[in-house]
Amino acid sequence: MKTIWVNEQMDPSGLLYACIACCNEQQAQDCNQSFNENLTAGQRSAGWFVRMRQVASWDEVPASALKLD
Repeated sequence: MKTIWVNEQMDPSGLLYACIACCNEQQAQDCNQSFNENLTAGQRSAGWFVRMRQVASWDEVPASALKLD
């Protein structure tokens, strides 16, 4: 089974703002770090957050995601 790493940057209401999905774990870790570093102090205090999750199928990746393979 192929693991797909999904990085999501979410606004305070839980709406998806940015999403990148890839099959390379190191690339996913780098993306997660970049997403976190690019959140401003104001965004953080307002409740913006970044999450990384694993899925098993491209069908589970949000349609708006940048998909890297």
